[in-house]
Amino acid sequence: MNVLVLNPGSSSIKVSLFAVTLSSSAGTPQCLLDGEIGGIGSPHPVLRLKQQSGSETHTPISAQTVPDALKLLFARLGELSLPSPDAVGYRVVHPGPHIHAHQRITPELLQQLQAASAFAPLHDPVALDAIHVGLEHYPNTPHFACFDTVFHQTMPAEASIYPIPSVYRDQGVHRYGFHGLSCESVIHQLTHTGKAIPKRMVIAHLGSGCSVTALLDGLSVDTTMGLTPTGGVVMGTRPGDLDPGLLLYRLRQQQGTVEQAAAALESLLNRESGMVALSGLPNNVKDLRLAVASGNRQAALALAVFTRSVTRAIGGFAWLLKGLDAIVFTGGIGEHDPLTRAEVLSHLDPLGVILDLMRNDTIRNPEPGQSVGEISAPGSPTAVLVVPAQEDLMIALHIQQMMQSNPTQA
Repeated sequence: MNVLVLNPGSSSIKVSLFAVTLSSSAGTPQCLLDGEIGGIGSPHPVLRLKQQSGSETHTPISAQTVPDALKLLFARLGELSLPSPDAVGYRVVHPGPHIHAHQRITPELLQQLQAASAFAPLHDPVALDAIHVGLEHYPNTPHFACFDTVFHQTMPAEASIYPIPSVYRDQGVHRYGFHGLSCESVIHQLTHTGKAIPKRMVIAHLGSGCSVTALLDGLSVDTTMGLTPTGGVVMGTRPGDLDPGLLLYRLRQQQGTVEQAAAALESLLNRESGMVALSGLPNNVKDLRLAVASGNRQAALALAVFTRSVTRAIGGFAWLLKGLDAIVFTGGIGEHDPLTRAEVLSHLDPLGVILDLMRNDTIRNPEPGQSVGEISAPGSPTAVLVVPAQEDLMIALHIQQMMQSNPTQA
């Protein structure tokens, strides 16, 4: 069977098509196509598709919204010599307090996801738009949702609970954690490249959104993001952890209705803060690095604040785990920016981190099949690895498992 995986963001959609085997000896899904629509809503969106044969196309399109982009994507897929999907999977960041497992999409699930969209206002509404378009285009195909929060359900209560009145905790207000599919893909790749899972490990998923997760024996025991994907370390447009009093200060300044105050605060926390607020530049680390090279002090400060916050998170989890056996970098920045990795690690010498500068500079995007790249020096007590985030593969694997355990879903 063939599984189409969609990973929608606010201005992009990642797409993959996998050949999946349903049998007791089923192996890893085989990627037939992967690609992305970038720049949705900008003057020049582009559809990039790469097939298993190696052929790659970059097609300018006109798409101001995610539904527009998806309709163009489906039309383009129909023109290619590819099999039609037998299942469609979606990455959904936050399922809310009542959903605890990846599952097939039903009208009831859609209602729950709609109610949960306030938990992840940058992500869930876009995912719901994508699901509705997908259901319309493939009405007779089973559709599945996979959630970032599921991986973090192994956190102990002392890591997930908030010290607030029970009336709020009973409503499902607690630390959920995100980038779970990315973390899970790291474990999968380590396992399938023959490497032992380090007992004490942190995974730094660094991209537009960033989080650091602490793992014991491959299971999440703590993470920096909380109730929503807004908290934790500093990010591209999000501030990470803040003094709650700052929000009260901002609310007291705000004029207008409660709805207007909430909208202004949501925009502040999700779109106007982080590195873009400190640098005054677009949300792009490459642009920040170029600005630093030309002497831009604001860009340098933004990057210093960002990398310091990641270092603090890793250091805190090293204390929690009583040492570290491995640090893993993943996500767009984690995989592609050697300077960020070096700056984050530069203050972790006491943990026994010895970086191989040449390896760090040359490993930018490992090829599939050789996905785990080690950038620590020989003899480093703490291994440092670069592993690509393969959320789409994990979604295909989860769909494979769901359809094997319940063939009536096919």
